[in-house]
Amino acid sequence: MGSDMLAMILAGGRGSRLHELTNRVAKPAVYYGGKYRIIDFPLSNCANSGIDVVGVLTQYESVQLNSYVAAGTRWGLDTKNSGVFVLTPREKADSGLDVYRGTADAISQNIDFIDSYDPEYLLVLSGDHIYKMNYDKMLEFHKQHNADATIAVIGVPMKEASRFGIMNTDGNGRIVEFEEKPKKPKSNLASMGIYIFNWKLMRKMLIKDMKDPESSHDFGKDFIPVMLNEGRTLCAWEFKGYWKDVGTIDSLWEANMDLLDDKNQLNLNDPTWRIYTEDAAVLPQYIGPEAKIKRAYITQGVEVEGSVTNSVLFTNARVGAGAKVIDSVLMPGVVVEDGATVTRALVADNVRIGKGAVVGKKNSENILLVAEDVKGKEG
Repeated sequence: MGSDMLAMILAGGRGSRLHELTNRVAKPAVYYGGKYRIIDFPLSNCANSGIDVVGVLTQYESVQLNSYVAAGTRWGLDTKNSGVFVLTPREKADSGLDVYRGTADAISQNIDFIDSYDPEYLLVLSGDHIYKMNYDKMLEFHKQHNADATIAVIGVPMKEASRFGIMNTDGNGRIVEFEEKPKKPKSNLASMGIYIFNWKLMRKMLIKDMKDPESSHDFGKDFIPVMLNEGRTLCAWEFKGYWKDVGTIDSLWEANMDLLDDKNQLNLNDPTWRIYTEDAAVLPQYIGPEAKIKRAYITQGVEVEGSVTNSVLFTNARVGAGAKVIDSVLMPGVVVEDGATVTRALVADNVRIGKGAVVGKKNSENILLVAEDVKGKEG
């Protein structure tokens, strides 16, 4: 069924709230869960949902992301009739840089690419969320309701609803009102930034929007309100499952920590819905005879001589003798030297924590991001 739907993944986000983690790479290329990158999730979802053609729209710090995505073999999207295509902006902004001016503009600039496949439906996704979703089920719902657009929504705690775009429905799945970050939300159905559009209609709307100087060229701000005003059939498909927007250091840390729960909803070992990633040629993990490990998520290539408590260790991380790692996330290639202590921290890839150094605090309000080497104690 997937072949009548083409997917476009919006992967151009700068991810500035991830600070140094996104200085050199785009947010969707940031590591997660021991060995994955964030972009692996929407791409794997597409592959598992039977979608053959996926366009990945990149812009900021995209060199590494582009080369990573271009190897469609990882997700099995590289056969004669399928592929992952990297699409970059063509329009020049005032700064002279090529940019997409909004979520809808990213699609407008690639109308020719979409037209070349002549899909009946267009799936638009964010490339920076952690979740597993069957888009085919969403498409079935879209067809059953004879919708012009279907938006995936997730129930959020009512006290947090004012942080999201909220969909108010008639109880049968039809959206009657959309409120962007309402002060007094009437419902808790938050938009996940996942849309299915009927391509012929969306194409007409995009062409009209491109010529509108007042538009911010954004699906949430411009297109959804216009469609509601025109009386179009907009439906909300409620997703039940794990979903995390990992836009801050704290939320990225939390999403990694969720993996320590045996019953975590994400379940990265589920053989029926695999999350594909690059195959790193690394040795198995090594746990030394003196090592103490309590509630940890440890990936291949990791070496532990010290103690690890309530932490997630990515590929090729090393914890030296007498070192302690507590409530922390160590990204690929991190080295914690002998006797050092790391607490409530997220340590960026390839950072070295020197001998005897103390990083982070047990009761800190926020998670500490360690993005540069930390000198050890001399002597």
